[in-house]
Amino acid sequence: MKNLLFLALLVGVLRLEAAAEFNYGEALDKSLMFLEAQRSGKLPLDQRVKWRGGSGLKDGLAQGVDLVGGYYDAGDHVKFGLPMAFTVTMLSWGVIDFRKEITDLDQMGHTLWAIRWGTDYFMKAHPQPNVLWAQVGDGDSDHYCWERAEDMTTSRTAYKLDENHPGSDLAGETAAALAAAAIAFKPYNSSYSSLLLVHAKQLFTFADRFRGLYDDSIQNAKEFYTSSGYSDELLWAAAWLYRATDEEYYLKYVVDNAVYMGGTGWAMKEFSWDNKYAGVQILLSKILLEGRGSAYTSTLKQYQAKADYFACACLQKNDGYNAYITPGGLLYVREWNNMQYVSSAAFLLAVYSDYLRAANAKLTCPDGQVQPQELLNFAKSQADYILGKNPKAMSYLVGYGPKYPIHVHHRGASIASKFTLNSLVGCVQGFDVWYRRPEANPNVIYGALVGGPDKNDDFSDDRSDYEQTEPTLSGCAPLVGLFSKLHITVNGIQGSYRRQQSPISHQTTPNTYNHETPRPSPSSETPVKFLHAITNTWTIGGQTYYRHRVIIKNTSKKPITGLKLGLENLTGSLWGLSKTNEKNTYELPQWHKVLKPGEQCSFVYVQGGPQARVSILAYH
Repeated sequence: MKNLLFLALLVGVLRLEAAAEFNYGEALDKSLMFLEAQRSGKLPLDQRVKWRGGSGLKDGLAQGVDLVGGYYDAGDHVKFGLPMAFTVTMLSWGVIDFRKEITDLDQMGHTLWAIRWGTDYFMKAHPQPNVLWAQVGDGDSDHYCWERAEDMTTSRTAYKLDENHPGSDLAGETAAALAAAAIAFKPYNSSYSSLLLVHAKQLFTFADRFRGLYDDSIQNAKEFYTSSGYSDELLWAAAWLYRATDEEYYLKYVVDNAVYMGGTGWAMKEFSWDNKYAGVQILLSKILLEGRGSAYTSTLKQYQAKADYFACACLQKNDGYNAYITPGGLLYVREWNNMQYVSSAAFLLAVYSDYLRAANAKLTCPDGQVQPQELLNFAKSQADYILGKNPKAMSYLVGYGPKYPIHVHHRGASIASKFTLNSLVGCVQGFDVWYRRPEANPNVIYGALVGGPDKNDDFSDDRSDYEQTEPTLSGCAPLVGLFSKLHITVNGIQGSYRRQQSPISHQTTPNTYNHETPRPSPSSETPVKFLHAITNTWTIGGQTYYRHRVIIKNTSKKPITGLKLGLENLTGSLWGLSKTNEKNTYELPQWHKVLKPGEQCSFVYVQGGPQARVSILAYH
């Protein structure tokens, strides 16, 4: 009888432990939805956040530049360049290091779209090598109003950086974002990847040659996103450019400037949109752990020593020089929006855990050696706290679990959608009618990571308490890689999570991505593979032009005839294909009507901006 009772208790405990595990796949899907809720510009038809509409459609018009697109930063409607660029860097890093996990969860399409929504905007904001439009909107006037993005009446002034108004931090972070995105996109769209690298290199040169703090050039940003310096962003950008290009120039840059720029001097306990040192140190440790340090090994070891300091401080094994942990187990860095530091640190430790494991290495802390799994365990503890394993038993990821914040400090979420309340909600009316109402927000902003509890684990679900209830782009972005890593690691199986159809609808991978790897249809494999490359660039009158070369290869075992291609967004001249009578439709030239198995041919076109979109319309 006692044995039966013990067995029953054991089964009960195991069930409780199983119930305590979180559905990281669902959390990942909702995190990506938050990024959709933050979109500025003309929204696509497959937009999943249906309470949002197009907005900011004239951004940049007064300055004579197209700045439509990009992301709103938080609960407001300013497009701040520094945290937006960091967001894209972190999303891209997640794709690079956890590509298999994100693919297994069927989320690569959504993630690449999230990155591209930012990178398309950055490239428009970089019309000349030494010009970067850094911000759209005025933080002061924006915060005087409480209105939907679709109703905006506040200033949409755009602010730029140039040779006379430098911003090495913001230009450097944008270069890092574009370089990381180039790596993320390379297996799917080599032409777009090459285009991103062109802009990344130019922006790094601009950031390095014309040095200064961006918020000295754009005083309007100082109150909201003050920069503590730009040395970390220059090292960060160079490190990402080295990973993207494997060009020794960039590795030599981080080594030669290691001491001067603080890369081997600063020991940090935080990693954020403003402070990249820990990220640089772990990124460069990967080179050392892979045995690729060669002549730079001694300096890379100094970088790794500081990477270890960060990891040991988070794990409370740093001889007393540790990061603060709340009584409930949460990493605590700052009073305002602390969760953004939690998500960034957890992601960074998950990445470092993989680097150490791949090298069969351990983390050496002042308080003893640490296995790589312990770093991942700590990252998991932070993710679990976010999702509900905390003293309040509350999920701080909105829309996840049975209990989450319902008074999120977010204009769009707190005011009825224009699709249900079609009348204009004015600047002051928004405060009077919607901001101060005690009821829950009418729109659930799925995946928003709010600021979170204080250092004692106390939380106030109050719309006016923006330090605790406002979500940010930079807080959400690291969760994509973190949740994908944890889902596959914890569940140990592929594809155990399937996206919900309600309230989250299905979205396929954008077909502009899948050129190098043919996009499968429901019934058959596409027999043609496209390989894009940019083979030359030049600038005339301030406009940059690109020579695109597209290789067409028959990957099937049968000859292909009657191949017809659709080319959309083609604005320049084309050679190597014959135009048909149908709009945007081309075919192979008369002398090359048959494409034998394994055979390839190519065509070339020249235009400014992104590549044309190529698709197969027909073949025999």
